[in-house]
Amino acid sequence: MAKINENYLKLKAGYLFPEIGRRVNTFIDNNPDANVIKLGIGDVTEPLPEACRIAMTKAVNDMASRDTFHGYGPEKGYAWLREKIVEFDYAPRNCNIAADEIFVSDGSKCDTGNILDIFSHDNTIAVTDPVYPVYVDTNVMQGNTGNASDTGEYQGLHYLRATEANNFTPEIPDTKLDIIYLCYPNNPTGTVATADYLKQWVDYALAHDSIILFDAAYRDFITDSSIPLSIYEIDGAHKCAIEFRSFSKNAGFTGIRCGFTVIPKQLTVKISSGETVALHKFWSRRQSTKFNGASYIVQRGASAVYTEAGQQQTKTLIRFYLENAQLIRAALTSQGYTVFGGEHAPYVWLKTPHDLTSWDFFDKLLNDTHVVGTPGSGFGLSGEGFFRLSAFNSRENVQTAMDRIAAKLTV
Repeated sequence: MAKINENYLKLKAGYLFPEIGRRVNTFIDNNPDANVIKLGIGDVTEPLPEACRIAMTKAVNDMASRDTFHGYGPEKGYAWLREKIVEFDYAPRNCNIAADEIFVSDGSKCDTGNILDIFSHDNTIAVTDPVYPVYVDTNVMQGNTGNASDTGEYQGLHYLRATEANNFTPEIPDTKLDIIYLCYPNNPTGTVATADYLKQWVDYALAHDSIILFDAAYRDFITDSSIPLSIYEIDGAHKCAIEFRSFSKNAGFTGIRCGFTVIPKQLTVKISSGETVALHKFWSRRQSTKFNGASYIVQRGASAVYTEAGQQQTKTLIRFYLENAQLIRAALTSQGYTVFGGEHAPYVWLKTPHDLTSWDFFDKLLNDTHVVGTPGSGFGLSGEGFFRLSAFNSRENVQTAMDRIAAKLTV
């Protein structure tokens, strides 16, 4: 008889967002005339930038001729895209990243899970709490954890508490950890990391031979030039950090799928024999074996982000979502809610009123205002009593949602 990977049995009842979808679908089935506004998941709503559409259309037409047809591409991604990423995203910040240290993929969500393929099962792994659930669930699937406790936390994971008391900025631990997940601007709290704070993490990682998995999917929402856009702005990070990036939020590629992972060649680990090996070659081997690369058409679209028109259009798109976030933040603050985030990130993190649990507030918001958000408890134990609203929607829907909350709910 075939056997399955029973680590999947450890997973809690359902991934956060499918559970949200289930509850919303049940509500819509029972209330077919309700105009539900979804400010829950981080899915973009506005059209792709024109520059990307034009580039992808041309790339489709390229496939119509033998002379310009493209089949399998390089596993790392086409050089013309990787070189643009260096030129626009890393060189201006003095990050000293080379094009062959960039691996283009079908999204950072996939990469943050797939990266576990190159690591052993006996690492001590740390996640922030609250946390993007993918980091936790992929470790469970990989067999890196024990069972979940009654509180929903998994044996074998080290949870770094991000609470209102510490401004949602976890303290640097005094114990040795092997792999640390960091996400800034943070999902779900919307907080950012200063250069000083990231330097503490890099110093910690260098002192303990740790590796930082740095998710910078929302970096383009940072508007303060003093806040790092990449962990490689921090001295020493090339020796201890892997960075994940995405075109989903800045260019609206959630349905197109394109991102990339950066693994500097300086990043090495010691294997059991005592030999030092570069992680770069391990990830390269993994990708060349299990992945055939993002499509030529998609990569042409991503490359267009770095044209003059693409830069202007993506900045306009980001500014639109940031204005939505600021609208949500201002409206909720004026109504008496305690609000965080929404300044350098597309997420607003609010404290649930009247001591409601996160899921109770979700149900109340849905039933009373027909607005969907994300319960903070779905992001971890420290997310209980908080709630995330996403700025990814039309201006009209965001304004209508805030008007409904003001009219139907009291703080």
